[in-house]
Amino acid sequence: MSDLESFREQTRAWLEENCPQSMRWAPRKRGNPALADDLVWGGKKQTYPNADAKVWLERMAAKGWTAPTWPREYGGGGLDKAQAKILSQEMSAVRAKPPLIGFGLTMIGPLLVANGSEEQKLRFLPEICRGEIRWCQGYSEPGSGSDLASLQTRAVVDGDDYVLNGQKVWTSYADQSDWMFCLIRTDPDVPKHQGITFILLDMQSPGVSVQAIKLISGASPFCETFLDDVRVPRDQVVGAVNDGWTMAKALLGHERTMISDAFSESSERNQLVELARTYIGEDGDGKISDQVVRDKIAQLTMNKVCFDLTVGRTKEAAKIGQQPGPESSIFKYYATELNKDRHSMMVSVLGPQALGWEGEGFEQDELDVTRSWLRSRGNSIEGGTSEVQLNIIAKRVLGLPE
Repeated sequence: MSDLESFREQTRAWLEENCPQSMRWAPRKRGNPALADDLVWGGKKQTYPNADAKVWLERMAAKGWTAPTWPREYGGGGLDKAQAKILSQEMSAVRAKPPLIGFGLTMIGPLLVANGSEEQKLRFLPEICRGEIRWCQGYSEPGSGSDLASLQTRAVVDGDDYVLNGQKVWTSYADQSDWMFCLIRTDPDVPKHQGITFILLDMQSPGVSVQAIKLISGASPFCETFLDDVRVPRDQVVGAVNDGWTMAKALLGHERTMISDAFSESSERNQLVELARTYIGEDGDGKISDQVVRDKIAQLTMNKVCFDLTVGRTKEAAKIGQQPGPESSIFKYYATELNKDRHSMMVSVLGPQALGWEGEGFEQDELDVTRSWLRSRGNSIEGGTSEVQLNIIAKRVLGLPE
């Protein structure tokens, strides 16, 4: 038996023994929606309505499998790419839910592994792996969205600290986060892409205030963050001072890949078909009775399979050291459109039952579909607007003229 075969057997046995049954995905059924409470973001404000979610996190973190490829000395699993792929496959086989999600694992963590100081790695990465710290992103500002490099939040040196003043907006889950990774202007007298520094900010620092922004879905994942004379130690700069744009581009690649992954690997993979069978019905052969609906679902399915295969090829290339590049903008853009199309189709399948907001006459999962559809409209804005992604694709991928 090869080493990889042995690793697979051991992994499969461990997962079967240690993954609680309530932390395994079950087919979604009408009136029995998947519990968002089971998804753990971590951090000091994390609660556990399902106690098994905490048990699952602790067991996986103890093995380093919340971040399986990170070095062991930083709390990771120290697995190579082949072993990490086996772990992913075996978790899928037992339908295991992720023990931990969030920007720590998918965005700031990978950046620190590659670019952080040794002190920063030892300080932050183990806490991320154990789910003890939750992160948000401080990039966009009221006047600096698509043109991010025009940001105006300033940092002035005062002894061993920077003093920060300004405002960030669309800071997802800032009200639930312990730390923020942010871009701050440290030199206003150079071209706008220069003079920006990448800084780590404790959200409990005096002078930090957060206000939620309510969306049309009724949820408030986005926030405004205000910085008033906030003091940040200078050793919390990642990379070189005034070279934050380099860090920002690297992290945006991780973010856009994360967004495309999230839409691709959604737990709603089979929900559309199940909804169609429930609300439209089946013919005598067990097929969805409406041929037009069947055709539309088939087209969405083919588009998704093609997208997954394309993303998979890029992930294979990453195994030989290639970093996310401008092609990640293609993934983010297409994943956004695919996700929006899927949610629109689900609302269409529900018919009149998609018109509910609250009150009698509607199942909770019907209301969830409607609100998820409304939430999906923001996909084309977050993580870089679709228009910006198309510009990047045109200029950096296709090489089209200005």
